[in-house]
Amino acid sequence: MAKRIYSRKIYKKTRGKTIFSRIFIFLGNILLFFIVLCLFVFLYYAKDLPRPEDFQEKSLIQSTQIFDRTGKTLLYEIYGEQKRKIIPLSQIPKHLQDAVIAAEDANFYKHCGIDFDGILRAIKLNLKLKKFTYGGSTISQQLIRSTFLNTKKTIKRKIREIILTLELERKYSKKQILEWYLNQIPFGPNLYGVESAANNYFNKPAKDLSIAESAALAALIKAPSYYSNRQNKDKLLIRRNYVLDRMVQEHYLSLKEAEKAKKEKLELGENLQLIKAPHFVFYIENYLFEKYGKNFLEQGGFKIYTSLDWDLQQEAEKIVKKWAERNKIYNAYNAALVAINPKNGQILAMVGSKDWYAALPEGCDKKTGRCKFDPKVNVATYKIGRQPGSAFKPFVYATAFQNGYSDKDIVIDEKTDFGIWGGKHYSPENYDGKFRGAVTLREALAQSLNVPSVKVLIDFAGIKNSIENARKFGLTTLNKPDSFYGPSIVLGGGEVKLLDMVSAYGVFATEGLRIPPVSILKIEDSKGNIIEKPEVTPKRVLEKKAAQMINSILSDNKARAPMFGSRSALYFKNRQVAAKTGTTDNFRDAWTIGYTPSIVAGVWVGNNNNAPMAKKPSIVLAAPMWREFMLKALAKLPKENFTELKTESNLNKPINTDTNASQK
Repeated sequence: MAKRIYSRKIYKKTRGKTIFSRIFIFLGNILLFFIVLCLFVFLYYAKDLPRPEDFQEKSLIQSTQIFDRTGKTLLYEIYGEQKRKIIPLSQIPKHLQDAVIAAEDANFYKHCGIDFDGILRAIKLNLKLKKFTYGGSTISQQLIRSTFLNTKKTIKRKIREIILTLELERKYSKKQILEWYLNQIPFGPNLYGVESAANNYFNKPAKDLSIAESAALAALIKAPSYYSNRQNKDKLLIRRNYVLDRMVQEHYLSLKEAEKAKKEKLELGENLQLIKAPHFVFYIENYLFEKYGKNFLEQGGFKIYTSLDWDLQQEAEKIVKKWAERNKIYNAYNAALVAINPKNGQILAMVGSKDWYAALPEGCDKKTGRCKFDPKVNVATYKIGRQPGSAFKPFVYATAFQNGYSDKDIVIDEKTDFGIWGGKHYSPENYDGKFRGAVTLREALAQSLNVPSVKVLIDFAGIKNSIENARKFGLTTLNKPDSFYGPSIVLGGGEVKLLDMVSAYGVFATEGLRIPPVSILKIEDSKGNIIEKPEVTPKRVLEKKAAQMINSILSDNKARAPMFGSRSALYFKNRQVAAKTGTTDNFRDAWTIGYTPSIVAGVWVGNNNNAPMAKKPSIVLAAPMWREFMLKALAKLPKENFTELKTESNLNKPINTDTNASQK
């Protein structure tokens, strides 16, 4: 009996061990199956995933930036779907980094890429709210999702996200991950990265952001499109204050610092890009699009350093707007200005209309819809040129001087019929209706006398040679046959562009050297490599002595005084400045172009729809505007004089004034 009882005890013990072993084996098999399953899932979803190294190889889309000549003033950014400027972590203030970590991933420096405590907190909150609101994603997970994956909430995407996140954390440092994240994430429609966000919303680089501004940017991350809307500014302020409270909780700020930041007024921009020097910027943009292509520029992160002098540009814009508004009393609604450094061809200022940001055009015809002022049209470069009036005369006189004539040679200013041109007799008059008899070429050009100038064109310079010279100087719109223009070309019978005219006058300033307009100093790619740096190669297109003679005449205040007065807008005390006006005979265009050895500036006044102005000369319409600009420009330039003219007359007799002899 005792033996049987003992056997039962042994059986019970053995049986107990067997059941435990079976349970252990069963659980072990389940664990093994789970491990194999996880391994299979890992391999299945990982087989086509990008390598961690792809982060270094991946080139984030960056906008192309257009700067002034100093590289300090950002004029404009060219971007497609993403506006971004990448900066290193060292240029991102610590309080901005802290604000983002406090708001988005408080355990960022503690976890391995997956924050299990954060996931549990998110689950509890979602259960409490009875909807899926919180996801518990870390900064590393958000970076992976925004870089390589979509935002669809699926098991497959989540698994891929976790795998890539673990690989990312294993491969790179926390600082590197944070730098990528702050340059990658969106802060509003088309707006990516903290640098673009800081520039857009606060008009400053990220490194200059205050604590309150940094907290505001961190607040935007949760819902960029929603919080960037100005209608939701009150909600953004609430979110910003929450971020500041989180920074206190995580010991990034003291309570006193947070309360001070909460009181700071939030001046948030409208997520609209302000364009500086807009007409110039789009002149640059057209060149870039033609050469590099639109898509390449919108994503390549180029830096364009232009020739623009931003300080001078601002002065030009103010001056043009002021005088153009004043000129409305003369039925002249618009104006444009261009300034160039003749020594290197660099465009220093370009104002294509009196006000790019004007809400509406002005002086519009109800029938045709054409307006006297159209803010977006760049008159300085517009494909349809304007007639230069007497501003064309220096090209003709320069041609005559190059042919061997001088400023002392004589022509007769008298009523003259130059024969039939364009189907009718051509018999121009001087502006004041008077004739002066025998005058020197110096007097004729300085006083802008029409009849003598036509004689110089026909008998001293030649129509064909004058037009060829003007083209060599840079007038690109004189593309019709020479026979089309006739003798009226000397009085401005051909169409020109303001930019071309200013550049062409630069030939005189350089004593005969032609340097095409330069608008870009250099172009760098996103890595700082120079991919374009224009080289300036001056080309002689006019003999030095001929150019010196033009400079001497156009800067001779005494010679022009009989027509303009001794204290006209063209006169500068203690400065040698050459200048020429031009007014078309139908009063549709008024010009003043003038220069020193260091700067050439030209002004056009008129109406976009070519409507005639009041019958006032350019000395009234354009010269005051030009003078004020030149005074501003010359104040920053050293005093320079033109080379003193030393020449003798080669021809000291009047032209044969017989009508038939003049018909050539």
